[in-house]
Amino acid sequence: MEKTQYSKLLSEIVRVDIVNTMGCNVNCPAIPCEYREDWGLSDSTGKNDVEFSKGIHSIHTKILKLTEKIKKDELISKKI
Repeated sequence: MEKTQYSKLLSEIVRVDIVNTMGCNVNCPAIPCEYREDWGLSDSTGKNDVEFSKGIHSIHTKILKLTEKIKKDELISKKI
């Protein structure tokens, strides 16, 4: 991956259908998309393994829910 991937300017990122931001009190760049969700996760940096595992479980659950929304064509376009 190191040979094919590199840091990009926002202008170099192609338009995507779905953007998920994690929250974590981090300011994410505005990437143009058809649908956006902010998952509002807490930042697990520096916390113990239990808290880190809770974050992993939460992401996994949210991915499954998003997958179901996509399958059922339930995404409401939020153009940004």
